[in-house]
Amino acid sequence: MNPSGRDPVIRVTAMPADANAYGDIFGGWLMSLMDMVAGLIAARRSHGRAVTVAMDGMQFHLPVKVGDEVSVYGELRRVGRSSMAIAVEAWRRHRHEEEAVKVTEAQFTFVAVDDRGTPRVIEQGPIDQES
Repeated sequence: MNPSGRDPVIRVTAMPADANAYGDIFGGWLMSLMDMVAGLIAARRSHGRAVTVAMDGMQFHLPVKVGDEVSVYGELRRVGRSSMAIAVEAWRRHRHEEEAVKVTEAQFTFVAVDDRGTPRVIEQGPIDQES
């Protein structure tokens, strides 16, 4: 997934409350943003509630610092009977620079559920690049 020419699903500035004493952003904060992006895509595609059931392959390539702009991109990769696979990437851009670099990526699996939390069938159709 190449973000050039695409709008991120979420774009935020990393703040001091999201960092450790050295100014590095907590990995959990970044994972939370990525989970939100995947959840937005899953809810839109399944037309309702969807829950995270797995996250695979996350590695932190570079640190994110306080003040960095963080852009998170997502792409629906697969739709099953009740589950969806969503690829998510996080990129950072230093506050006064133009170049963005990928800092992490992961694949999220979501399951569409009803009001009782029971898996429900997702309407099948083409995988739109909805993000």
